[in-house]
Amino acid sequence: MESDTGKRTIKKPSFKYALSMLSVVVLIISVGLLVFDASIQMLMFISILAIIPFMMGLGFNYKQVEKSMTKSMSRALQPGLILLTVGILIGAWIASGTVPTLVYYGIESISPRFFLLTTLIFSSLVALAIGSSWGAIGTAGIALMGVGATIGVPAGITAGAVISGAFFGDKMSPLSDTTNLTPTITGGDLFTHIKHMLWTTVPSYIITAIIFTVIGLQYKSPSMEAESVNQLTGYLSTNFNLGIIPMIPIAVLVTLLMMKKPALPAIFIGTAVGGLIAVVYQGFSFSETISFFYSGYSVESGIGVVDELLVRGGLTSMTALILLFLFALGLGGMLADAGVLEAIIDSFAEKIQSTGVFVFVTIIVGYVTLAIGGSIYFSSVMTGTLMRPISERLNLKPENLSRVIEDSSTQGGALVPWTGAGIFAAGALGVSAGTYIPFCFLAFITPVVSMFYGITGLTMTKNKEGKQVNKTMPATASGKKKPTKRSLPIL
Repeated sequence: MESDTGKRTIKKPSFKYALSMLSVVVLIISVGLLVFDASIQMLMFISILAIIPFMMGLGFNYKQVEKSMTKSMSRALQPGLILLTVGILIGAWIASGTVPTLVYYGIESISPRFFLLTTLIFSSLVALAIGSSWGAIGTAGIALMGVGATIGVPAGITAGAVISGAFFGDKMSPLSDTTNLTPTITGGDLFTHIKHMLWTTVPSYIITAIIFTVIGLQYKSPSMEAESVNQLTGYLSTNFNLGIIPMIPIAVLVTLLMMKKPALPAIFIGTAVGGLIAVVYQGFSFSETISFFYSGYSVESGIGVVDELLVRGGLTSMTALILLFLFALGLGGMLADAGVLEAIIDSFAEKIQSTGVFVFVTIIVGYVTLAIGGSIYFSSVMTGTLMRPISERLNLKPENLSRVIEDSSTQGGALVPWTGAGIFAAGALGVSAGTYIPFCFLAFITPVVSMFYGITGLTMTKNKEGKQVNKTMPATASGKKKPTKRSLPIL
């Protein structure tokens, strides 16, 4: 199908053409990472340049290509501001004594053997209460990373437990925006959707909890020398005023998030409260505190474990992550506007005749749209739009599709380093995506459970024979139905 835009005709890409575009991107990124150890930001930028001639071959002029790229990049403004504010918050919370207090009492009270299980459960409860995986990672996660480091648990494993718990709580919370969005896209009901997710998430969560418990059993006592632990706790108690007052910033932030206040002002207020306590209660000067906001907390204690724990945060710590987000969204916008994924789905949509194949394809589409769009929201909307007509043809109830989307698009958000979720997790927790991804057990286990149900047909609820499905969704050029466009934040 073709559309006229000005004096040029934009063509829909064929299956081979669309596959070639995707293959070029995959080749550039994989070879660049594995062979040349290049930065992912640079590889994303090169991929953008490589896609330009493909789009012009479909009839786009350069201005249209540029608009496609910049329109998508503009959606990075809100999450980019959140990332910058979280960087400032980390520096402020260290200076205010919030992180030192949590670390100090965490060392004193949490059993190393059950630290990972505690981390998983605590992150789940925080996310469930506030309806935000980002909120749980940016509050409880930051503190738990510090505790894990001091008792000798590798950072990647702790981060995996934090992320697994945060995403589980987010999925199960009726306050979560992604949990509300997904059934809307598929034509389902919120609480029916949540109840249906229990079939995949509860078994996956139990298995994940068992894995973290088994891993945690090897940490019967801090692996660091007792002297190092004593040096750390001694330094924290000597150089910071610990206690209830440093906990005020985290209480303020969690309360605001539970009240469903917008994330950016909530994080900023939590940061400002931390800065105020750093000046009034911890004794830092105003200029020192502003410096912590910009460059992160800085100290040269001469104690390795102290410097490793405390020297972090600041606005500048997030700049590389924001560049990655910008380039990923730009590339995703170009591929989406070119109709790449739709062309690929159209080539085999009629061959999807069983629930097993349907679930498998939906999971794959979820991961591909995550990689293309750099956003859980983008992935959820695109996957729901592309797969809903197939779901209706198979007479499946909407909650089946919404559950599979959550099992892949939502759970997999942190598995793709350049998505908003992946960038936020890496920045807030202070670890690279490659470090934590192997330990995001919930994100790997849930799709497997979902596939089991798809293959066996168990829990794959169907409409009554002859029941009319929802036909209100507008059709795409390929005959598929899709939801009307909406403005969505990028997470």
